[in-house]
Amino acid sequence: MDPKQRQFSIWYMFIALWVLILIQTFLPSLFNPTEIPYSEFKSSVEANKVTEVTVSPQVIHGKMKEDKVFHTIRIEDPDLLRSLAQHQVKVTGMIESTLFRDLLSWILPIVLFFGVWWFLLRRMGQSQGFMTVGQSKAKIYMEKEVKVTFADVAGVDEAKEELEEIIEFLKTPEKFRRLGGKIPKGILLVGPPGTGKTLLAKAVAGEAGVPFFSISGSEFVEMFVGVGAARVRDLFEQAKSKAPCIIFIDELDALGKARGVGPMAHEEREQTLNQLLVEMDGFDSRAGVILMAATNRPEILDPALLRPGRFDRQVLVDRPDKIGRLAILKVHARSITLADPADLETIAAMTPGFVGADLANVLNEAALLAVRRNKDAVGMSELQEAVERVVGGLEKKNRVLNQMERARVAHHEIGHALVAMSIPGGDAVHKISIIPRGIAALGYTMQLPTEDRFLMTESELKNRIAILLGGRAAEEVIYGEVSTGAQDDLRKATDIAKSMIKAYGMSEKLGQVSLERDRQSIFLQTGPSQTPGDYSEQTSREIDCEVRLLIDEQYERARDLIKAQEATLRHVAQALLEKETITGEELKALAAAQ
Repeated sequence: MDPKQRQFSIWYMFIALWVLILIQTFLPSLFNPTEIPYSEFKSSVEANKVTEVTVSPQVIHGKMKEDKVFHTIRIEDPDLLRSLAQHQVKVTGMIESTLFRDLLSWILPIVLFFGVWWFLLRRMGQSQGFMTVGQSKAKIYMEKEVKVTFADVAGVDEAKEELEEIIEFLKTPEKFRRLGGKIPKGILLVGPPGTGKTLLAKAVAGEAGVPFFSISGSEFVEMFVGVGAARVRDLFEQAKSKAPCIIFIDELDALGKARGVGPMAHEEREQTLNQLLVEMDGFDSRAGVILMAATNRPEILDPALLRPGRFDRQVLVDRPDKIGRLAILKVHARSITLADPADLETIAAMTPGFVGADLANVLNEAALLAVRRNKDAVGMSELQEAVERVVGGLEKKNRVLNQMERARVAHHEIGHALVAMSIPGGDAVHKISIIPRGIAALGYTMQLPTEDRFLMTESELKNRIAILLGGRAAEEVIYGEVSTGAQDDLRKATDIAKSMIKAYGMSEKLGQVSLERDRQSIFLQTGPSQTPGDYSEQTSREIDCEVRLLIDEQYERARDLIKAQEATLRHVAQALLEKETITGEELKALAAAQ
């Protein structure tokens, strides 16, 4: 059917009814006889001018001797019939038909009700009518439509190796059947947002050359009861008909949250989840249907989903290391003209903790900056500024600070940098700026790690707290009082201190005890008296005291370091006020010259 023919609008129905009513109302008036007053009608009867009349409940139609046709409003007149009989007027009756009015009064509300219902279903995406509401909304990509392969995926080599087995099974299933082996029924991709879980699933389908069913977990649940379960059944029936294939459910946590949790149960979601569990048990993995799902919140999933026989294998898609970030940058840089490809190594070192989506955004921002500056290639300056944009936000050049505020911000940022330089083993200072960025940052100090770190010692965590408090310490040393500019620094320092005391057992007073419960155990609590922290009020008070003591110690340490370099602080801050931005090398030169 032509797509234009399917684009029927409910407004066509309203227009047709409106035209029909207009025709019924005004068309008869074109052929209606002359309307005369009732008094004139009576006078004509008395004068023997009327030859015949037709009487209806509301109107009297008649004809005069000169063939003039007329009508008049009927009035209750007991003498009318006797007068008509005396003047030999032919009288007939007429029963008024109310069929059309009755049809409108009964059928029009029903038509309007179904019309509005159909219109709402269209707005919710059910363009083929309410009879298809239980059909799966999965987008089906056939083998020729999936253009993504493992060449487009980088930085997750371990996850790719785990999925090689799935690709081999989809390509040569008889190799596994010969030895009686069964491929995992379900594969759960777990990792932070933006690490490439959906891209990895598409790459598996592209490498294997099989159909790919893609659907979000939230698309199963609708306003109608039972729709989610019907869609699950329909999805698996479609998949079995196109086996071997891959079903991919994105954001599984929207559908697979643990059942019976919270003050109110969501019966429709739980019914949909039950149907998914039944379908995963019911289909044979040897049929070639592989179920893949992605989530960044595995701790809230129902335990029944994660047992063997359902999602047998969990594949971690973690944040990439430096080598992985460089590989990701090279993949995204294929369509970008770089002034020097070696710049990507520096950017990979500058972006610890970045995921694939962040790195793609960095390169896109750099390309836009190069176009704005009318350059033929993306250079290092654009790449570095793009990293700063992603980390700190856009520069707020219209946010003009007065001289007193600029001076305070400059001393604050140099305080961070001097403490970082004075502590051995700290990350090198890369850049200092007093140009406001983002929502609230009036300046920033950027440090570059020398390598990726996966473990932090107690002394290193204390060093980080001291560096964070260096800005406030510098303000106190120079101005004798503090300002609101250290709000974000205090929050980060407090978070580190709380983690040291509660999670890492780095407190002599509390001992080697972890007092922070994991998210899953908190989520699965059902008792009304249970609380996230299962320790006493006395222990909670001691935690607060230990956090306060730890932060106070590092603040005194930072202040002592600043006092020892007060002259350097004032000198470098003055240079920063003049230039607005200085590099780490310039900072070292200024400090050495003092």
